[in-house]
Amino acid sequence: MKKVISIPGAPAPIGPYSQAILKNETLFVSGQIPLNPFSGELVTDTIQNSTHQVMKNIIALLNEAEMTIDNVVKCSIFLKDLNDFAEMNAIYGSYFGDVPPARETVQVAKLPLDVPIEISCIAIK
Repeated sequence: MKKVISIPGAPAPIGPYSQAILKNETLFVSGQIPLNPFSGELVTDTIQNSTHQVMKNIIALLNEAEMTIDNVVKCSIFLKDLNDFAEMNAIYGSYFGDVPPARETVQVAKLPLDVPIEISCIAIK
């Protein structure tokens, strides 16, 4: 059986999807954008702040599933501009220890609400 995981106070998804799905011991986190779940405001002033907000959203979903960032085994990063890679990478890397998850990073033409970054991940208990 699968279980829907969501961040308390977050707005409902803008489409037919769940913020995250827990199936057995595996959590599939949908792409997270830099949306503050409490204020409903987008955090897009800098790629650094956007990346921090995305990671906070991911961590909140992990916590709801009784997991931590150490449970993440795979991330997919979508950037509006690969020129932001170094700044994003520094912030993203600060959330992981000596064994970061597998990952790919790609530039895309456009993201929901025209944000600069979106990250999805898979975590296993």
